[in-house]
Amino acid sequence: MFVVATAGHVDHGKSTLVRALTGMEPDRWAEERRRGMTIDLGFAWTSLPSGATVAFVDVPGHERFVPNMLAGVGPVPAALLVVAADEGWMPQSAEHLAVLDALGVAYGLVAVTRADLADPGVVVARVRAEVAGTSLGAVEVVPVSAVTGVGLPELRAALDRLGGRLPAPVVDAPVRLWVDRCFTVRGSGTVVTGTLGAGRLRVGDELEVSADGSRVRVRGLHRLGVAGDEVSAVSRVAVNLRGVARERVARGDALVSPGGFGRVDVVDVRVAGEPVAGLPGSVMLHVGSAAVPVRVRPLGRDTARLRLARPVPLRVGDRAVLRDPGRRLVAGGVTVLDVAPPPLARRGAAAARARVLAGLDGRADAVGEVRRRGLVRASDLARMGVPSAVAPVVGDWLVDPERWAGWGARLVAEVSRYAGEHPLEPGVPVEVLRQRLGLPDRSLVEALVRAPLRVHGGRVGVGPVSGLPEPVVRAVDRLRGELRSRPFRAPEADRLAALGLGPREVGAAVRAGVLLRLAGNVVLLPGAVEEAVRVLAGLPQPFTLSAARQALDTTRRVAVPLLELLDSRGVTRRWPGDTRSVVAR
Repeated sequence: MFVVATAGHVDHGKSTLVRALTGMEPDRWAEERRRGMTIDLGFAWTSLPSGATVAFVDVPGHERFVPNMLAGVGPVPAALLVVAADEGWMPQSAEHLAVLDALGVAYGLVAVTRADLADPGVVVARVRAEVAGTSLGAVEVVPVSAVTGVGLPELRAALDRLGGRLPAPVVDAPVRLWVDRCFTVRGSGTVVTGTLGAGRLRVGDELEVSADGSRVRVRGLHRLGVAGDEVSAVSRVAVNLRGVARERVARGDALVSPGGFGRVDVVDVRVAGEPVAGLPGSVMLHVGSAAVPVRVRPLGRDTARLRLARPVPLRVGDRAVLRDPGRRLVAGGVTVLDVAPPPLARRGAAAARARVLAGLDGRADAVGEVRRRGLVRASDLARMGVPSAVAPVVGDWLVDPERWAGWGARLVAEVSRYAGEHPLEPGVPVEVLRQRLGLPDRSLVEALVRAPLRVHGGRVGVGPVSGLPEPVVRAVDRLRGELRSRPFRAPEADRLAALGLGPREVGAAVRAGVLLRLAGNVVLLPGAVEEAVRVLAGLPQPFTLSAARQALDTTRRVAVPLLELLDSRGVTRRWPGDTRSVVAR
């Protein structure tokens, strides 16, 4: 199956032609049939000689209904431009062709209708000339009469050839179904329709509503009026939704795969058409079936920043149309270059940004995106429509090598700077480094660490595990030598000072875990607790403070806080009469 949108001036016979090709009535409203003029989108389908199915999205031709026309053409990959032989090339013929060109539609046909009322030759030549310079290029032009049937077999054959030229749909892509109709079916609830251009839908799938990010579930699927459990691109599809009221979904919304698209309200674009400097400050952006007011900020000769009135699920490379409603004309075609652009807060930022955008073409370039951003998550790139061809550095993070090397050098400098500012601290807290380097994740800081730096206890430092300054390390080593033979003989304050361990140095060593503070300036080595338990377990149970002091070969100054520490840890149990016993090893 493939999908074709009609295009052309009002009353040139688009609906009549679709009716003759399909035997179906594309005009859905009684008012349309009464007036003989299409007002809103119509839908019909038929089988072709090859057995392929073509579905038509029939659009209105009147200039008052161009927004409806844009909603129908936006998501469709091919077009059938209709020009009447008896009236020739007309204003909406030109405007509709401009829309197709702005959207980059490269596949299509031209039907010159009412060939029974006038010689189509002159119109055929004019049409070929008008279309040749657009994205459609050289197209087949088929004279036809929906009244007499002349040319209908040739047009069906040409549609068959058109379907054979269309690129194969990408069925493993995330879904983005632009909603062009929304209604309620009694007993079924909310139903939306649209053209599924890529991906696959299944009953039971969970989707996001682009307007607010809310989740809905697929209750049922219809493809050309036939129910099924699965629908693949490209297809006209009706989706019965569970979990959403009719009022919460409208034309212009999209149903998207969760996590597959970002909801963006600022984009940088390239504009083809009117000079960017001549665009009005406020225009309408038409993308998919959506029409969104935007503010235009020119950046370069043909590039601009658009600020959307509401978030829309856009990706790099998307094509859209800028239309000036006041003048009722297509102002230009848009190619989305960046859906997560940097702020333009500094003086000269706009000019610098214009230079960057001049080198972009809207094609996915993972290496280029990583280089420009310096740091980006692979999952964020995927949501932008840029599949990553770069291996992540840490977790989901992709990093530009030059920027990574720069952060590494800055990290070394920051560690040295912090050591000078806080000489007794065991290294720099990882969070402090993260903030100073402006990185979004602590894991990136840890990945930047290289020898002789190391991470320990949430800090980055030089040297031993403790991260202590070398003088403190040497002082602790001297204390360790003195306590080797008598591990519970904690030195007095004056002895600690003589070793080079004043109050600040002792505090740093305790924080680093290389000394154990019992109370005040009573310090032992960290292994003293385990050794004390071993010694005390060898005493007759329960034991007294005096017995413990003698067994440990220490003083009350040390024994009392040491036993209190053991009590608090549940290693010893205190009994009446000021005795204790070891309850755990």
